[in-house]
Amino acid sequence: MQLPVIYQDDHLIAINKPSGLLVHRSEIDRHETRFALQLVRNMLGHHVFPVHRLDKPTSGVLLFAKTSEIASLVVDQWRERAVDKRYLAIVRGYFPESVHLDKAMSPPVDKYAKHERVKPPQEAITDFRCLAQVELPIAIDKYPQSRYSLIEAIPKTGRKHQIRRHLKHLAHPIIGDARYGKGKHSRYFRDHFDAPRLLLHAWQLTMQHPVSGETLTLNAPVDNVMRRLCLRFGWQQSLPGELQDWSERVPDCMDQFFPERDEPTCVSEILPPPPVSATTDPE
Repeated sequence: MQLPVIYQDDHLIAINKPSGLLVHRSEIDRHETRFALQLVRNMLGHHVFPVHRLDKPTSGVLLFAKTSEIASLVVDQWRERAVDKRYLAIVRGYFPESVHLDKAMSPPVDKYAKHERVKPPQEAITDFRCLAQVELPIAIDKYPQSRYSLIEAIPKTGRKHQIRRHLKHLAHPIIGDARYGKGKHSRYFRDHFDAPRLLLHAWQLTMQHPVSGETLTLNAPVDNVMRRLCLRFGWQQSLPGELQDWSERVPDCMDQFFPERDEPTCVSEILPPPPVSATTDPE
């Protein structure tokens, strides 16, 4: 299986990780047989070294080093907070124009660990900005309409589940988040918009190349699920400029890790006229 490569040179390789694919083996997901680390290794024919992680349900830029020495140099940039990471998410509610959240968090408790101590809270900072909003004529909670937002998240620290937990704290959970989200909204998107995944995508990573010293910016196009939603809600022009060219087809492998559904539903059957209204924030 070939994963979509978005960058490669003699020292690094970056892929667009599909949602549902683990980065490496995990005790929690013992049943899984495919991992990004293994697939990239098979593609290249030699070992590679992960320099960061993405949650299993998160898609987007995933970077590997081709040697342990290069991996060490890149990891140092992460530790020094010299790497700029940007994510797209679809969340519940009308999100504010911008939010700077500085809220410490304790590491999530590992329910599979036999004896794990509760660790003290760690600094966690995330910047958010709203890109677009939509109101659907659908009653899911107690209101006759349901509102959603397309946002960009820029984490300044690297805590586990940081973006997901910060958005839960702000009462704007990510659609499709089984752990921190709202089940009714996630199920609606799964059943009626054919969106069975966590709608969180690591769209851009910017860092200093460990050898040349030049600025390296890696962009990962959104997958077919998020494309369809952006088109349906009129959000295509609200995406970052680097992602607005959809002439390049997204590889089918980006959809191979979603849970199977018995009866996929056509989006056009769900929201008949009148069309939904979409608004974007001024630039």
